[in-house]
Amino acid sequence: MSSALAEVGPRVRRMRTQRDITLTALAEATGISKSTLSRLESGGRRPSLELLLPIAVALQVPVDELIGTLRVADPRVHTSPRRVDGRTVLPLTRHPGPLQAFKLTIPATQTEPRLVTHDGYEWLYVMSGRLRLRLAEHDLVLGPGEAAEFDTRVPHWFGSAGGGPVEILSLFGRQGERMHVRARSRR
Repeated sequence: MSSALAEVGPRVRRMRTQRDITLTALAEATGISKSTLSRLESGGRRPSLELLLPIAVALQVPVDELIGTLRVADPRVHTSPRRVDGRTVLPLTRHPGPLQAFKLTIPATQTEPRLVTHDGYEWLYVMSGRLRLRLAEHDLVLGPGEAAEFDTRVPHWFGSAGGGPVEILSLFGRQGERMHVRARSRR
């Protein structure tokens, strides 16, 4: 906190000089004495809200710009889709970790099952279209809003149920991590 406060004075000086405003002119515009402003800029005076509000108005900047509050980084995930076995796969997680999220678009032509097995656990959510899921002896069709989860060591395949492409969200845990849903019904 004290280091953030120590930066306020130099920041005020930098903004004032960038705008070609003299200490005298800033003192006149704010009603704060020239000596107080000088001590603030040099670090000899601690900034207070009572000092910063009129300075912010005179410099035409928000108070948080004088204080130098932390800027929040852009939270959007910027990834590029890739083609894998004719499917469009868009990773939704930035960093490697136990669970990975993907958006998949499966073309309408992928309707013939080729069952596979591998380590992990998968959770699928259908956003649009109709998903055909083969899981061992089960042959299921899921529509928008439906979800399925399964151990990927069980022979499985998923693709289009025909009639159009299907878009799904997939959460995959390579080590067998499962997604935990913490919603409770109101009964």
